[in-house]
Amino acid sequence: MKHAQGRHSPDRCVLGVRTVWRTVGDGEFFCPGCGGDRNYHRRTGRRRLVVLGVPLLPRGPVGPVVECTACGERYATDVLDHPTTTRFSAMLRDAVHTVALAVLAAGGTEAPTVRRAAVGAVRAAGFADCSEEQLVTLIEALAADTGRLPGRYPAPAVAGRDGFDPCGTALAIELHEALEPLAPHLAPAGRESILLQGARIALADGPYRPAEREVLATVGRALMICPEDTDRLLTAARTTPS
Repeated sequence: MKHAQGRHSPDRCVLGVRTVWRTVGDGEFFCPGCGGDRNYHRRTGRRRLVVLGVPLLPRGPVGPVVECTACGERYATDVLDHPTTTRFSAMLRDAVHTVALAVLAAGGTEAPTVRRAAVGAVRAAGFADCSEEQLVTLIEALAADTGRLPGRYPAPAVAGRDGFDPCGTALAIELHEALEPLAPHLAPAGRESILLQGARIALADGPYRPAEREVLATVGRALMICPEDTDRLLTAARTTPS
């Protein structure tokens, strides 16, 4: 499919350059011009010198570009790096869910206040049907899967409460996978909000346990929050009502 870009009346163009576009793909993206999710065409083109409306000499390739089918604006292909609104909502929901599970795994699930705080955070993020039983069951299932969080130390002397390995490699990978792709698309206040939600879950049954602090430090790193700011936020959470 080829499309010519030029004046409405080519015969009026004595001398100029016309671009002939070809659509090579399509999809959905977040259009900065429209301010929402739109369909797009991915297009490449070739420029030609036009004399009296007749394309003559080639002037080289153009693109690729991303063209919004709604407003017609064209963007560099890196615009596709920005998630759609639907995808962004899912990423945010999954991030809060992962942080809640990680904090519960580190501090234990015995305290009802902790379970309620975790459920409240996960529901507010978008999992409206989340229950305490679901979170506990998921943590137990993840604990049995050595390839996912949380891991277990064989020696109780170095294990966290309930035998969980709160700061092991598996847990760190899980948090980074959920948070790192999201962090560049969040304002600083948004990144801090996710960290503080984890902090409030940890504080629901009393001061931070060392394992919980380790998990929250990992959350801060994954969200690209510097260690000093992470410490400041976790300290402030202890004195600020949720």
